[in-house]
Amino acid sequence: MIRAVIFDVGETLVRDDRYWAAWADWLDTPRHTVSALVGAVVARGQDNAEALRLIRPDIDIPAEYAAREAAGHGEHLDETDLYDDVRPALGALRDLDLRVVIAGNQTTRAGELLRALDLPADVIATSGEWGVAKPDPEFFQRAVAAGQAPPAETLYVGDHPANDVTPAAAAGLRTAHIRRGPWGHLWADTPEVTEVADWRIDRLTDLPPLLGA
Repeated sequence: MIRAVIFDVGETLVRDDRYWAAWADWLDTPRHTVSALVGAVVARGQDNAEALRLIRPDIDIPAEYAAREAAGHGEHLDETDLYDDVRPALGALRDLDLRVVIAGNQTTRAGELLRALDLPADVIATSGEWGVAKPDPEFFQRAVAAGQAPPAETLYVGDHPANDVTPAAAAGLRTAHIRRGPWGHLWADTPEVTEVADWRIDRLTDLPPLLGA
């Protein structure tokens, strides 16, 4: 029985189009080039940030974040960044009396922006706010505490095998992999997903029927 569902953010709830377009513009690099480089590092199984280092090998990403904010080009999220199944799925899960948590590898500012969207969730938190990021086991300990259910009764939903499915399973959580975004599509049929994930879904609205049965 599942009592709490925890969601990743990027390419699970939120499209990353704006995120990468903003970096392309800031680095004065064609958006297509950045998209292609993101695809390349995903295919290699590397962290997404490596795409930025391919453009500027000496980049200090936290410093560039701060510079973007200071220049008025900081992070932004609004309703158009959400996938269209997010509100229906989260609302349906809460109707099933499940606790809904949003917790991903994002900045403190992203946490503020997510809470401003007034999503149907009990807790919204980010790695920047917690001071620990996936795949660190402590991140999943914090997420489970937010869900207020034992790990075996907690489901973590995400697109990324190495950051979501594998470490969540290792922490004792149930897992659902969503075929969405570069990681979700490219790695969906690999053993890292097929041999680990409890469920494989195409849309978040697949979850309520699975968990309410």
